[in-house]
Amino acid sequence: MALVTTTLGEMDESLLQKKEGVFENDNEITTWVEYWKDSALVHRSAHVTLKKAATAGGDTAQLG
Repeated sequence: MALVTTTLGEMDESLLQKKEGVFENDNEITTWVEYWKDSALVHRSAHVTLKKAATAGGDTAQLG
């Protein structure tokens, strides 16, 4: 019995529909997992793996 933390609280994974996806380009690989209860998205988690190291002086955003 695997439990998933959802917007509805802890739920058994067997009660949910699991959807997985992946996106890849020259800079990154992104994977995600979603859990749905009926037609409602109740959990989403994502993981990004960078293919290239970040460099100083690159494109960065200023937080103000």
